[in-house]
Amino acid sequence: MKFSEYKYTRPEIEKIIETIENAKNRFLKAKDSKDAENILQNVLELSEHFSTMGTLCSIRNSINTEDEFYEKEINFFNENSPMFLKAMNEFLEVVLASKFRNDLEKVFTKQCFTKWELELKVFDKKIMNDLVEEAKLNTEYSKLLASAKIEFDGKINNLSQMNVYSNSLDRETRKAAEMKRAEFMESIEEQLDSIYDKLVHIRTNMAKKLGYKTYTDFGYLRLGRSDYTAKEVSTYRKQVLEYVVPVAKRIIEAQSKRLGIDDFKSYDIPMFYKDGNPSHGKSKDELVLSAQAFYSKLSKETNEFFTFMIEHELMDLETKPKKAGGGYCTMIADYKSPFIFSNFNGTMGDVDVLTHEAGHAFEVYTASKLLPVSDIYWPTLEACEIHSMSMEFFAYPYMQLFFSEDSNKYRFKHLSEAITFIPYGVCVDEFQHFVYEHPEATPQMRKEKWHELEQKYTPWKKYDGIEYYERGCYWHRQGHIYNDPFYYIDYTLAQVCAFQFLLLDRENHEKAWNMYYELCKLGGSKSFIQLMKAVSLKNPFEPETLKAIMPKLETILKELEV
Repeated sequence: MKFSEYKYTRPEIEKIIETIENAKNRFLKAKDSKDAENILQNVLELSEHFSTMGTLCSIRNSINTEDEFYEKEINFFNENSPMFLKAMNEFLEVVLASKFRNDLEKVFTKQCFTKWELELKVFDKKIMNDLVEEAKLNTEYSKLLASAKIEFDGKINNLSQMNVYSNSLDRETRKAAEMKRAEFMESIEEQLDSIYDKLVHIRTNMAKKLGYKTYTDFGYLRLGRSDYTAKEVSTYRKQVLEYVVPVAKRIIEAQSKRLGIDDFKSYDIPMFYKDGNPSHGKSKDELVLSAQAFYSKLSKETNEFFTFMIEHELMDLETKPKKAGGGYCTMIADYKSPFIFSNFNGTMGDVDVLTHEAGHAFEVYTASKLLPVSDIYWPTLEACEIHSMSMEFFAYPYMQLFFSEDSNKYRFKHLSEAITFIPYGVCVDEFQHFVYEHPEATPQMRKEKWHELEQKYTPWKKYDGIEYYERGCYWHRQGHIYNDPFYYIDYTLAQVCAFQFLLLDRENHEKAWNMYYELCKLGGSKSFIQLMKAVSLKNPFEPETLKAIMPKLETILKELEV
């Protein structure tokens, strides 16, 4: 079946809830562990079907945000998912307290039960209305950004299409494009502030209703973090400040010299070479063919996976009118099918989609064949990003398939940006910790804090009189801050792990790939730190990890520099 043939049917929510309640009563009367296992399996399959319908609805809505049918269906899920979640959690409460738990953990994994325990800690019928409102506000934010119609270069552009001009050889074009983007964002500034303010207060109220002092601990539990806290993350941010920020500064200084720009500004950051950034110059179909060639060469497993993605048409890659911005990978559980969504814009970022998002897709494609339930096809988010970011590095030896003579330019720019991204990532994280520790802060106070943190972690960002950014509003562009609080640090933690795969791959490809494939097979059957231990990755929270990695990365940059 092709993706277009995957059938969407609105779930019968009342019938589903009744079925779950009946299963709960039968589970309480289960005569042995096998009986309990069968009942649990049936409920989990029902949950997977509900998830499948929600995912199909979400994908099709993001492909066309103005499709009235799927807009109504999104509203259905926003309003009814909390009721479904309530019924599932009441069932799982019984499962977690069962005398058959030890036997069930052997089938469904101990980590799956830990995950369910954390989910129960962050859900109660007291917050159902808050969850509905939170989902509506997240949708409102996404639609607001998707509404961008920016007149530039004789065209009407959305935010993704404006990224093309960030790579222009003409500096004035880069600046003008950045000003136009800021102009649009400033035109919706009041709405952006209002949506975020409501989200912060809703989340804080949810946490307090369930007995938490602030949203911070509650937010960590919502992300399924079971083996580290805000304390470890704070220590990690200090290490980034000590070991990564100085390297990032040197990268930016060298970039400024390479371009011959003394007054280096924020809109110069995407530009690496005087003669232009690496350009693939390929159509969408040509890029997919290049990716297919790469995956066929990398391993028999990746060849099988990418063939599956193509044959089932599980990628929507081109920028189109009415399409939501950004990119993602998701899983359609009933069909065991990953799906990749993106907005190609002609830049090297198009290639990153076919490595990064496909890294996610390869992991879940692999794990779904081995693990008993979709709840653990994915690990927690910081571990998820290891698969995607590491796949980007495994693609390095094959970059000529995409960029021909610009291959080394790509590798150098990609690695440079992977390093300079980490300070920005922890900037986002520290900002969010401030916000949720001080929910009473006004929009103005939040902007002042963002400006302060930019000076701390990314002092090279000079906005050249673009007043909207200089006032501390850049964070409005970062959707994770709105939709996925505390998630963004995950990218940086995963990047530190991915760097280790890069270093090992250069020494021993077979060992590095086997390690990576083993990580993919484990899926979410272990926690973040347990997964790292299982495949012998060094923990990013440990004080010596970044200290040891950064000099090696600088050496690689010197080798790659063109």
